[in-house]
Amino acid sequence: MSSAGRGGPLAGIRVIEFAGLGPTPFAGMMLADYGAEVLRIERAGAPPYLGSAAVQYLNRSRASIVLDLKDADGHEFANRLLGSADVLLEGYRPGVMERLGLGPETVCAAHPRLVYARMSGWGQNGPLARAAGHDINYLALSGALHAMGPGDAPPVPPLNLVGDFGGGGMLVVGGILAALVERAGSGRGQLVDAAMLDGAALLFTQIAGWQAGGLWTERRGDNLLDGGAYFYRCYDTADGKFMAVGALEENFHDAFLAGLGFNPCDFPDRLDRRHWDARADRIAARFRARSRAEWTDHFDRLDACVSPVLTLAEAAAHPANVERKVFAGLEPEPAPRFSRTPARRGAAPAAAGSGGLEALRDWAGDDRYWQTLIARGILHAD
Repeated sequence: MSSAGRGGPLAGIRVIEFAGLGPTPFAGMMLADYGAEVLRIERAGAPPYLGSAAVQYLNRSRASIVLDLKDADGHEFANRLLGSADVLLEGYRPGVMERLGLGPETVCAAHPRLVYARMSGWGQNGPLARAAGHDINYLALSGALHAMGPGDAPPVPPLNLVGDFGGGGMLVVGGILAALVERAGSGRGQLVDAAMLDGAALLFTQIAGWQAGGLWTERRGDNLLDGGAYFYRCYDTADGKFMAVGALEENFHDAFLAGLGFNPCDFPDRLDRRHWDARADRIAARFRARSRAEWTDHFDRLDACVSPVLTLAEAAAHPANVERKVFAGLEPEPAPRFSRTPARRGAAPAAAGSGGLEALRDWAGDDRYWQTLIARGILHAD
């Protein structure tokens, strides 16, 4: 389970990940996929997320131990491990690490080269810093959620992809990598404060610019990329499935219409919103005349930016994804691709503590100290 010796662009970097939910394990997964040696510390007594039957792909590629951080010896052992680490990654609410005696002021004073990465919802300061929240709440206050969904219904959360993973996990990974690059010159670590609120707002930068320039309205379903445009939306087919249309540029727009049997000359001024609803109705009726498979076969021969909307199982079996090896079964493979130091996907652990014994020997040697902690029930590792 240990990523030691697996290679990758982050080979030689050691990370202690204090187990959390959503963006934190996603970030740990990415770092481990890239070759960092990541040791995940699970808190003693923490209930399994979504039940023990859930397959936790997010915990792949790294070993874990279960450690009682409230015990003085467990706390001391965590500090010893941090002495061998380049990065600390945690995703607790602000103040939790401080109460455990592992806050940045204490830890970074003892380990000045350490990059201390904090992943939270609202950030480490401000009036909401200690408030509860989830992906949908951070999106709600970022301005992004208001723009998602149909115009005649409440906003629709985009799963937890924008807050947890795009605006959270990927944001903190970017911060960690930047801090490691800076440390190569300065020799000093630093604190990385990554918040899903900040990340969701950052992902909204293009739309914010368009709105500031008068190219985007606050009405959902009335804009270029939110399903308002007839040439950038999904349509249902005769068999109750869907096709996705992304024919933004004029050449793709015209190829799309021609593929449906329309004369593009009958659809001028494509950016004029006044035409969109009526044209969408005509196009929807045309799509409902054939099955998704028929439309897919038809548009596969055209360069019109039209694709079938696939389920996860269908996506994993699609020839393009199979050839590129995007999935292993239903599990997404690491990304991006590296030419000399490829990322590698490790196994998902069977349970908390999996691979921990091997990792402990790598991190701390055959030390009687941690073996004594196991015997006393303060530390668990398989």
